[in-house]
Amino acid sequence: MLKRAVLLANLGSPDSTAVKDVRRYLREFLGDERVLDLPAPIRVLLLEAVILPTRPKKTAHAYSKVWTDSGSPLLATSWSVREKLAAAVGPDLPVVIAMRYGNPSIPAAVAQLVALGAEEVLLFPQYPHYAMASWETVVARVYEEAARQAPAMRVTCVQPFYGDSDYIEMLHAVSAPSFAQPHDHVLFSYHGIPERHLRKADSSKAHCMKVSDCCGTCSTAHATCYRAQCVRTTQELAKRAGLDPSRFSLSFQSRLAGEPWLQPFTDFELERLPKAGKKRLLVLCPSFLADCLETLEEIAMAGRETFEEAGGEVFIKVPCPNDHPAFIGFLANRVQKWLDAPAREAPLDTFPLALR
Repeated sequence: MLKRAVLLANLGSPDSTAVKDVRRYLREFLGDERVLDLPAPIRVLLLEAVILPTRPKKTAHAYSKVWTDSGSPLLATSWSVREKLAAAVGPDLPVVIAMRYGNPSIPAAVAQLVALGAEEVLLFPQYPHYAMASWETVVARVYEEAARQAPAMRVTCVQPFYGDSDYIEMLHAVSAPSFAQPHDHVLFSYHGIPERHLRKADSSKAHCMKVSDCCGTCSTAHATCYRAQCVRTTQELAKRAGLDPSRFSLSFQSRLAGEPWLQPFTDFELERLPKAGKKRLLVLCPSFLADCLETLEEIAMAGRETFEEAGGEVFIKVPCPNDHPAFIGFLANRVQKWLDAPAREAPLDTFPLALR
């Protein structure tokens, strides 16, 4: 009987809030050609001469605000999810976690799978939406490492599930208590990416940001269009929650200067909404399955301050799925579908990867 295992893969965190650890993490993260997709000499120059001399200290300070006794919130939650999912699927199916940057690393996770004797692995990227700087880089790195360490290991990958009914139902279960609170508006805040990434991921080179209402116009380009997938998640969850169209909107957070990024920007919206009479605000971050620096410090702390300084009165940051029972159930259900499938998915070539 084939030995099977599950690999949960996420972004990662530095090992500590020490500046040296944050610098090492940022060097690995921003040195990824799918994150800063610039020619190598320019990428290295930008990192070493512009970003790394100043940003690690600022980022370390931000991490210090959210760090827990168990370390990084993202990593602590990931371990909890692993334990709960392992309990849900039973002792015969090992569950391993990996981080694209930092520890536990993808090479270490693949080595663990090899040591477990895994012959078939379900790779479950912890990203609902496709983007080359998140979903794609994780999938490509796992396949590269599996090919190096265990060429015979068969890896099946869960595709982006941004519009799956089970995912929407899970999000609603997690968010429902917050939706029940009195509010004037719901802001869906997604991690930002450069506009250029949308055009780069569009294999047709004729749809994304070229067709009027490109996200609302059906196209095969949506398979690799991050913005269209964010719009779909927003619409589906708003419909499930019964939100009035005039009382919700979406925005994009976490950007770098130097080129156009997806708009509207979350921080700008947090200033604008109170002035538009939206004094009681709910903020969801559906591109994140676990609360992390970008949701806890950037939104729940800095975002709240921006909103209140602009005249806002009530600010509720809706929790990410984290280790909520509904999320564990969603994961376990997808794992069971994989176990029950009569034939496994084909290898990497069938995946909607814009870059190889």
